[in-house]
Amino acid sequence: MHGEYKVPGGKLVVVDLDQVDGRIANFRLAGDFFLEPDDALPLINAAVEGLPVESDAATIATAVKAALPEGAQLLGFTPEAVAVAVRRSLAKATGWRDYDWQVIHSKAVPPVEQMALDEVLAVEVGEGRRQPTMRIWEWESPAVVIGSFQSLKNEVDLENAEKYGFDVVRRISGGGAMFMEAGSVITYSIYVPAALVSGMTFADSYAFLDEWVIIALKSLGIDAHYAPLNDITSPTGKIGGAAQKRLGNGAVVHHVTMSYDMDGEKMVQVLRIGREKMSDKGTKSAAKRVDPLRSQTGLSRADIIDKMIATFTGLYGATPGDITDDEYAKAEELVRTKFSTPEWIARVP
Repeated sequence: MHGEYKVPGGKLVVVDLDQVDGRIANFRLAGDFFLEPDDALPLINAAVEGLPVESDAATIATAVKAALPEGAQLLGFTPEAVAVAVRRSLAKATGWRDYDWQVIHSKAVPPVEQMALDEVLAVEVGEGRRQPTMRIWEWESPAVVIGSFQSLKNEVDLENAEKYGFDVVRRISGGGAMFMEAGSVITYSIYVPAALVSGMTFADSYAFLDEWVIIALKSLGIDAHYAPLNDITSPTGKIGGAAQKRLGNGAVVHHVTMSYDMDGEKMVQVLRIGREKMSDKGTKSAAKRVDPLRSQTGLSRADIIDKMIATFTGLYGATPGDITDDEYAKAEELVRTKFSTPEWIARVP
């Protein structure tokens, strides 16, 4: 059995192993990481050898740590990364290049239809009718997008939302509210079979699924990195945040919104939680909370998106695609029956 795990911001960890009588056998660790002293490698192999195949990641990582000699240096990987690679091997996880990826950068649609498309495209991937897909969203009108479990009245000032022309919609994933205006954010979704993140914790999968965009941002001169659980940030401020939903049919939808040129003052008029965060941090200007991509790159939003698509395509071999008429029709039906209904929007009042 073979497993691989690319440490976000680090090195590739590769494991090969067999299962014999319910235990790990013939375990071999490899990769492009750095390890000192050299004789630590066989010690790691010996530590994993013989562990029960049902051992969780914490148990495997603990065994690796205990085997390391005093003063051992692991550069580009960790005992936890070894554990993830082992679990991915045992779970027969897939890799990015195991799929024929499609990239979609389609027309702007109403915010409520964006919510429906996220569910439809994830279902289509899970059912095998669509290949794994990365989609860049375009916004037709301003919106506040609240997480699946957030309280509507606690998160949004509905009077100010109406005053400034913001629709209020609810997505299928958890996480916090997103403040969207056309041209002010870059949002993307990834729809993929759950096998791609098999053997990972939710926390590991967030960084894993967004490593490509970190690479894209670094190529633009941004010192970007992932901050657990779900933030993309830089030394000068937060850039964006991620959310994720795993469907019962075996699909994962993972989406990210990054600020390009956000009106921070308007944001705290519309989002109640924004005011609380400003107060907590002693920040007078909301604009200081989020460091927009525009200020860090000097590039247009379109240029940044082009770099993102080029990076994703170069890493994973994706081809251009689009949303089908049938998928749009399914999304419109979901808008009617679910996403536009008071029962959904105010499911947590």
